[in-house]
Amino acid sequence: MTIFEKLFIFFFFAIVSSIVLVDATFSKSMNITWGTQHALLQGDDLQLVLDKTSGSAAETKVPFLFGTIESRIKLVPGNSAGTVTAYYLSSTGNQHDEIDFEFLGNITGQPYIVHTNIYTQGNGSREQQFYLWFDPTANFHNYSIHWNPTEIVWYIDSIPIRVFRNYENEGIAYPNKQGMKVYTSLWNADDWATRGGLVKTNWSGAPFVAKFNRFRARACTWNGAVSINQCASNTSTNWWTSPTYKKLGFAKLGQLNWVRNNYKIYDYCLDTKRFNGQLPSECSKAQF
Repeated sequence: MTIFEKLFIFFFFAIVSSIVLVDATFSKSMNITWGTQHALLQGDDLQLVLDKTSGSAAETKVPFLFGTIESRIKLVPGNSAGTVTAYYLSSTGNQHDEIDFEFLGNITGQPYIVHTNIYTQGNGSREQQFYLWFDPTANFHNYSIHWNPTEIVWYIDSIPIRVFRNYENEGIAYPNKQGMKVYTSLWNADDWATRGGLVKTNWSGAPFVAKFNRFRARACTWNGAVSINQCASNTSTNWWTSPTYKKLGFAKLGQLNWVRNNYKIYDYCLDTKRFNGQLPSECSKAQF
């Protein structure tokens, strides 16, 4: 083997290893950012706690650009009204991008609401909300965000619930130029979370606990040295070439329509009053 060949192999694997982070656990990937006395980070497990003094949160050590981010979560049991468990991707600054899962607690016996949103260049207001079709406090369930240059798909237990496709060539902003870290948090949002803030947090049920395990980030790590094109063209885990991710197949479309027909409770693209009859441009585009 020539020196040139050795150098080529060295740099090839150096680049690839900087691009792909596979099967990274919570303890290897995340730091507690606030409420350290209320959080436990150990191995493949993360526990966030909220009481009247503080909530808690964690974030990944590095940002990502494109990939699949997933974690198993067991939400706050019992009377969780007023609490929000958040699990999302976000960059920083006024022009930040963001992809959200937020779980809005409810009074005992009432279903959790899954609040999804996407920000591009600092602009959000793209909310869709769903009821869950199972008890998310009884067992762990898998929540995934798949983000590639073509589309973003939100999954629950491998069932797609929402798609946001890239129409950037038609002037619709899409998050594809900023790396985003993964964030988790448990906090008090009783000014808006449950019935628009009408139901307040019952602190007699504190401490409230949300549990996470098996964090996986099969994604392109974004450190400034890796180009957008390198992230977009990486096919080592078939992110972009798999039909499931390039475009949802027939079976996945059936699951998506089942969720949306039975459990969707709010869609910004149907809220003509909110936008004074001028819906955002992407609302007229096919999303799946």
